[in-house]
Amino acid sequence: MVSYTLRRLLEAIPVILLVTLIVFLLNAAIPGNPGRIRLGQRADPASVDAYNEARGYNDPLPVQYGRYLWRLFTDFDLGESDVKAGKSVNEILEEAFGVTIRLAIFSMFIALVVGIGAGILSAVRSRTWIDYCSMLVAIMGVSMPVFWLGILMIIYVAPVLGLPRTGFDDTDAYTMFRSLILPAAALGLLSSATIARLCRSAMLDVLTQDYIRTARSKGLGEAVVVLKHALKNAAIPIVTVVGNSFGYLLVGAVLTETVFALPGLGREVVEAIKQRDRELITGGILLMSFVFVGVNLLVDLSYAWFDPRVRDDRN
Repeated sequence: MVSYTLRRLLEAIPVILLVTLIVFLLNAAIPGNPGRIRLGQRADPASVDAYNEARGYNDPLPVQYGRYLWRLFTDFDLGESDVKAGKSVNEILEEAFGVTIRLAIFSMFIALVVGIGAGILSAVRSRTWIDYCSMLVAIMGVSMPVFWLGILMIIYVAPVLGLPRTGFDDTDAYTMFRSLILPAAALGLLSSATIARLCRSAMLDVLTQDYIRTARSKGLGEAVVVLKHALKNAAIPIVTVVGNSFGYLLVGAVLTETVFALPGLGREVVEAIKQRDRELITGGILLMSFVFVGVNLLVDLSYAWFDPRVRDDRN
């Protein structure tokens, strides 16, 4: 298991380096003068050139990339924002990612409870009205855009429950919960639809296996058979979709954060793109990429924990 883990960690390094190179080159191709953006259109050319020289924008691209990698891997220094004067990219992303990760964890909890619960129930009650209704709702969930569900919740759900329609307040745990319940429900319910469909399919395959019949013939309760024996052996495809869903929740909640006016990572990067804030764009996209690579790495490692055959085949 240790050698398998180390090998997967080493395989992730070239992926991360390639991501940094692609993001840096694409960001360098953004039109516009960084000094002019920071100092304004009325700034004199000498001040603009001095700013670009001080920030290293006049250096050749290989020199800029090498310096960026050195700062990144020695101090994890993502530089200073070109638009928000006096604020480092690290500070901006730390605040934004704090909001996003809370939203993602809350959404994932809802998705797991609803998705796995509905998937197991549909598999156990296959070809009954419960199964048909669950899968019909799941198909509707997969087809519905998240911004549309968010708008419906703002219009119809928020007034009924007395919840804030938009914004984020983390004064205390209760106000933070009230701020996140609607966007988390919008994201979580849509993710639960995908999890439910895959969980049902995986459970149906497992429930027909011989060892499940053997477990039932020994007199084990249905709950023990389903949750202990069947669910664990159906876990690999479920873990895959859960891991990917969590990665998308962390880096792809832009529409939800925009609809509910949450100051999260996705919305921060979108605003940086509008303002052509090069350092913030690069830092935000790199953070998203690192998070997604890390989540996929954890999902891959979890295969070996759920199924020793995976670990044995890859050692």
